[in-house]
Amino acid sequence: MATYSSKPTVVATPIDQLYARFSDLTNLEHKLQELPEDQLAKIGEVHFTPDSMAIVTPQVGELKFQVTKREAPNHITFEAVSSPIPLQMNLQLKELDQASTEVVASIDVEIPMMLRPIIGGKIQEAADKFGQLMGQLS
Repeated sequence: MATYSSKPTVVATPIDQLYARFSDLTNLEHKLQELPEDQLAKIGEVHFTPDSMAIVTPQVGELKFQVTKREAPNHITFEAVSSPIPLQMNLQLKELDQASTEVVASIDVEIPMMLRPIIGGKIQEAADKFGQLMGQLS
């Protein structure tokens, strides 16, 4: 399994409040609508339920992620539903001080070693975008 991690994003929100926001994903829906149009266009179509989020892209179609693990207040794991390959996204939260939290997103994917140089860059880009999205939605 290969892991691709985003760059850390610092968010001016206490860790407990941020964890609560990400624990029920419907909390993110209104935040998504507050983003500028150009950012929304880059993100594409996203749907939320309390325990899942679905991202619709022209290249892949719908990718649905289900929350499979919660470890308050530092970690949330999402697993891809009906993906042709095992895929997991992790959201790591680290308290920097009482008013700010560091957010790092990572993607764990099972791909053959020989394909990593070919598609690894795209997966890294997806991890970076996931990290940016989570930072913006927080």
